[in-house]
Amino acid sequence: MNNRENLLQQAMLMFAARGYDAVGVQEIADAAGITKPTLYHYFGSKHGLLTTLLNENFDPFFAELEQAARYQGDVTMSLRAVTAAYFSFASQNPRFYRFHLSMWFAPVDSDAFRASILLAERQQQLLEALFSAAAINHGNMKGRQRAYAASFLGMINTYVTQALNGYGQFDDQLVNSTVHQFMHGIFS
Repeated sequence: MNNRENLLQQAMLMFAARGYDAVGVQEIADAAGITKPTLYHYFGSKHGLLTTLLNENFDPFFAELEQAARYQGDVTMSLRAVTAAYFSFASQNPRFYRFHLSMWFAPVDSDAFRASILLAERQQQLLEALFSAAAINHGNMKGRQRAYAASFLGMINTYVTQALNGYGQFDDQLVNSTVHQFMHGIFS
């Protein structure tokens, strides 16, 4: 493992265990067995390290999510694909996903929140686009895409949290029941 990868791995472990704000640059450098100037060489700052960590973990997920969120005439099928993408990502990256969720609740003026809000907004936009496209076939969705996207993502993250805490499993049954519950709310 090279120094850059080692720094990212050590930062992820520490940020996930204690939160971004509770971890210092010197601690990360010490854990990686390198000097602070080496960390600054690769990332420029602790915030640069965080941004890189988020982007490198989320880039492959966003590629999958963009595919899953393309509406192709069947909203239930699309929502299943989106849900499966989230569940797969969370099950493969549980520590990272927990850390990601924790940053949503960080103080609004913190580096952690500012770094994560861009990723949250991107997720929201992809889901809004899905619901906007589906509104063509489902008139009752028209004008509600923002609320549907937010509530669907909230539902997904709730089930992710439950599964990560041992109260469920990331499987097809959870995907189907999540989508069924959400769709029941839309069409009732």
